[in-house]
Amino acid sequence: MEQVLKAGVVGSGVFGGFHANKYAQMDGVELVGIFDVDPARCQALADKLGVTAFGDLDALLAAVDIVTVASPGTTHAATALACLKAGKPVYVEKPLATTLEDADSLIAEAAKRGLVLACGHQERVVSQAMGLLDIPEKPLLLEAVRKGPRSDRSRDVSVVLDLMIHDIDLALSLTDAEPLAVESEGDEEAIRAEATFGDGFTAIFTAARNAEARERTMRIVYPSGVLEIDFVTRAFSNSTPFPLNEAFTETPAGQDPLGTSVAGFVAAVRGLSPRPVVTGEEAARALDLALAVEQAAGF
Repeated sequence: MEQVLKAGVVGSGVFGGFHANKYAQMDGVELVGIFDVDPARCQALADKLGVTAFGDLDALLAAVDIVTVASPGTTHAATALACLKAGKPVYVEKPLATTLEDADSLIAEAAKRGLVLACGHQERVVSQAMGLLDIPEKPLLLEAVRKGPRSDRSRDVSVVLDLMIHDIDLALSLTDAEPLAVESEGDEEAIRAEATFGDGFTAIFTAARNAEARERTMRIVYPSGVLEIDFVTRAFSNSTPFPLNEAFTETPAGQDPLGTSVAGFVAAVRGLSPRPVVTGEEAARALDLALAVEQAAGF
């Protein structure tokens, strides 16, 4: 009989609530409790789910087998490192860390202890549901736009680490080449960046979190055709010869990318999958390019 994994969540904000709900609904997993530095907010989420509100991180770690870190981005690295040192596999919401040194420390600690380290780049799930990652041709150009109105969430990191990093991870999943040059202009709320890779691939990213309306589009040019997607209107066009799932938003993964990603983490912990959806190493690669974008923009 499959062992029930006891899960805990660090962070009781919006995403902490999302993760807690996924664990609460998952077969073979028992959500044990929540920890947050805000006791009142932590208690409110714990009461809603009928679990324990822990007063400190060590107490939570002593009671669980696996952990999601969904606290503010600037706290991800220190919290995840504490989880790993306590011997717990950990799923870290993006960004994995805010410095490469911290990201490398997490990867090294997970490797030393043989623990799963996953990161929450859920767009990878959407790309897989679409069939995008199975295209045998390398793209020439990617243009991604990700804009939204101002939100109170993730104000401790820039729009690059908050929004753009999703599209950066997607671009990196389409090429094995490394970026040779990065140019960007903008500020911590709205920015445009262009990365040129060693194989000739160019990725152009636009991200803003001060827009009047939501905008989420992607255009990928291949030698054989062009793929264009509007994720808001769900408009889809594909002139390449490769069959893609235009109804990807209706698939289980397309409808619940977070749930699919968390399930992938649990499967990797159980040894039923060789890896989570996004590994710590992949998340660090995305962070590296994201930090280069920030540096090129001068912040």
